Amino acid sequence: MPRSSDALKGETFTFRLEPALKAALTRSAEEEQVQPAELLRELVRAHLADRERRAFEAEARRQSLAIAARAGQPDTDDAQVMREIEGQLDGDDFGSAWKA
Repeated sequence: MPRSSDALKGETFTFRLEPALKAALTRSAEEEQVQPAELLRELVRAHLADRERRAFEAEARRQSLAIAARAGQPDTDDAQVMREIEGQLDGDDFGSAWKA
């Protein structure tokens, strides 16, 4: 049955695999009852999602280290906020559980 829309149609990407790798991919696809191309699409999606996650984590770490560095400088707003938080924790019984 012909497609009614080209919106679902993707682009073709051709690459080479060693015969043993192709055979393993084909067997895996047969076991999972999907086309080998769908397994490859899943692999690409997973790779890109992992790469995006690692980039997000790296940026979060960079920002966290920058904030920690500023918080260590006594004249910054970040240090003032940290002193206020610590002061509130010191005056609250609940805070002792977090400082332990």
